[in-house]
Amino acid sequence: MRIALATAVIAAALPTYAANAQSITSEFRGIRVEGNAGWDRFQSEGTHNNKFGYGATVGFDGVLADRIVVGPEASFWRANKWSENCTGGINGGSVCHKSFQEYGVAVRAGFLVTPDLLVFGKGGYVNNEQRKRFDAPPGLYYVNGQIVGPETSYYNHGRTDGYQFGGGVEYSLTGLSLPVPVYVSGQYVYANYADHTARQRAMLGVGVRFK
Repeated sequence: MRIALATAVIAAALPTYAANAQSITSEFRGIRVEGNAGWDRFQSEGTHNNKFGYGATVGFDGVLADRIVVGPEASFWRANKWSENCTGGINGGSVCHKSFQEYGVAVRAGFLVTPDLLVFGKGGYVNNEQRKRFDAPPGLYYVNGQIVGPETSYYNHGRTDGYQFGGGVEYSLTGLSLPVPVYVSGQYVYANYADHTARQRAMLGVGVRFK
């Protein structure tokens, strides 16, 4: 009698479990396109510049064991009207370091806390276009009591590689009955470049998922 009752309970619960698993896996699987905007801080020359930034992310997610979401992504980011840090040279003049657009690729992995809420972390590669300019002071200057100079100005423009890591949350707006799966996100990302500069981003995002 007990075995029959237990079998009946399990049989009744299976459709509900399957429906929940389907809900979880269907909302976080497939190609996603996301717009991002928020706070940008470019760090160089011993100082930093805070600005508004914006960009976009394209990714693909797969679901493992109904709870683990894993997939690659590619991103674009830029500070509004770029971002530049300027400091004084050792013997005068000024050194200015300017950051342009950043491109990145990463792998994202997360855990579904609920069928609609994903908590994730990510890490990967970034590439940033930069310019470094030194405007030398006019005339001569002293070093250890000796007159030397004048210094020479320079202008370097190129790209630098680096790594990124970060994390955040993503929430699927399934309850709104929208014609396409829409989600919102919040995340923080840190990037460290090979030329000893760095970037921090705190972003909000709105995205669409294509299955």
